[in-house]
Amino acid sequence: MKNKSTSSVSPIKIINSVAPIRICDIGGWTDTWFAGHGQIFNIGVYPYAEVQITVFPAGSQANRITVYPEDFGVPYSMDETKNGEHPLLESAIRRIGLPKDFDILISVHSDAPAACSTGTSASVCVALVAAMCELNQKKITPLEIAYEAHRVETEDLKQQSGIQDQICAAFGGINFIEMKKYPYDNVVTQITLPDNIWWELERRICLVFLGKKHSSSQVHQAVIKNLETGSRDAQALLETLRLAAIKAKSAIEVGDFVAFGQAATDCNDGQRKLHSELICPQADQVLTLAKSYGAMGGKVNGAGGDGGSVTIISGSNMAQKRKMISAILSLNPAFKIIPTYLSRRGLRVWSTTPDI
Repeated sequence: MKNKSTSSVSPIKIINSVAPIRICDIGGWTDTWFAGHGQIFNIGVYPYAEVQITVFPAGSQANRITVYPEDFGVPYSMDETKNGEHPLLESAIRRIGLPKDFDILISVHSDAPAACSTGTSASVCVALVAAMCELNQKKITPLEIAYEAHRVETEDLKQQSGIQDQICAAFGGINFIEMKKYPYDNVVTQITLPDNIWWELERRICLVFLGKKHSSSQVHQAVIKNLETGSRDAQALLETLRLAAIKAKSAIEVGDFVAFGQAATDCNDGQRKLHSELICPQADQVLTLAKSYGAMGGKVNGAGGDGGSVTIISGSNMAQKRKMISAILSLNPAFKIIPTYLSRRGLRVWSTTPDI
């Protein structure tokens, strides 16, 4: 590490990047290599993942690359040759690369709780890849950025990853994804709604964090082992999830919230058939209580498992929804409602002049 004072050196510019998180992913599990093809409906919402790169002249800082994961620790010097404290961030930075002209400080933040099964890590990666491309003056489309972020997880980190989270982070809004062949033969349709349906969907959505981090790697491996056999039974289960996504798209386009809630519930039931532990007891407790307060339906977010979060589609009565929320919070002091609103746009990247 260099031993150099930074107090008198002003930054050249600041690059900002934000990307929404993903909820209500109906048809999840069909966006994977073992599914082969899929249909997925999902919704991009705020709070978003935020990345800010403060750019300094080369050699002016103690470290060439300083990473500040605001929600997890203090700033640290990144080793450009190997992964350290935060492999996802470091791999994304390394994949795009840092021009020799600069030293940088990268700050990362999200108001979404860590590991709450809303695709936050994918959103962070999309925002970071986009910010690094802006720094390099590399012009690529949002879809290409999504694919680069996906490669960070699958190629650089050798992790399992579907394609929907990165696409939702890049596009925002309401998406119907037809994955013709894993991973990058996809048709992404953004669903445009009249304001009254958009506003009603936004009002009805309730995102409940179950109080502990999503942790289900062993369960997921068991599901994957079963699905990758390609058996007729396994493919039939995946087809149930694909069909639920198609139903969700058709329902929301006409503002049929009864049918939309049922599509979410159908997907949830389908995930349970993949493995009983994909729907944890806390999620079942929340969804059952929500139904007693007139909710149209709901599902666990992401691939399911222990912890994480649940999306509920409430009924039309606002007072009843508020009573539902109070009842949910009384179930467990660790439960939390995450305020959300639908993202009109997806990924956004811009530069600004630093305050002097």
